[in-house]
Amino acid sequence: MAWTWRFEKSDGTEVRPASPPEEFPTQGDAESWIGESWKDLQEEGVDQVFLLEDDTEIYGPMSLHAETEPAE
Repeated sequence: MAWTWRFEKSDGTEVRPASPPEEFPTQGDAESWIGESWKDLQEEGVDQVFLLEDDTEIYGPMSLHAETEPAE
């Protein structure tokens, strides 16, 4: 099994980061990497990501933008 990320703009257009990661051996490794790399990816124009196990989509889209709370 290989865990990978798919990177997209908010409109669903696939984006290739400057330094895309290799495959990860576990889901935890993939999630740790995205936790460390999301700001860099966002600066490169990535808006959302999908986690894949081989060719199966596990979850996504997951936004790389912070949620803003409505003003009171």
